[in-house]
Amino acid sequence: MSDFHPNIVAFVCNWCSYAGADKAGGQKLQYTSDVKLIRVMCSGRVDPQFILDAFRKGADGVMVLGCHPGDCHYRTGNLKTMKRIKLLQNTLTQFGVNPDRLKLDWVAAGESEKFQRIANEMSRIVSSLGPLKLRGFVETGVLA
Repeated sequence: MSDFHPNIVAFVCNWCSYAGADKAGGQKLQYTSDVKLIRVMCSGRVDPQFILDAFRKGADGVMVLGCHPGDCHYRTGNLKTMKRIKLLQNTLTQFGVNPDRLKLDWVAAGESEKFQRIANEMSRIVSSLGPLKLRGFVETGVLA
């Protein structure tokens, strides 16, 4: 398993989390290249289907990073996300997918070191879980 490098998709909000990731890059903080960023205007815009599609298309892990609760630029977008992710983690568990493959966290624009830590931690967790095999899910249409 030492040759395995997980494919992790991170949906990051434009206003906070993307800025935190950008600042981490600007500060030359070392974080894994396993994480691929998808910039969205708000974490509340991340439809659960986007997450399922990411898994179906080969992601071994997915992160949704948004503004801290109470600081959402769209008022309650991150609160919607919190509810959705909890439900989605329960659903994934029912289908035998480890809920640790899906992470929700809050990263402010100035929290470059927090972004670095979260990205590296997610890579370690997903690496320890190994590749995600969804053959049964795609065949049954659950994630298709």
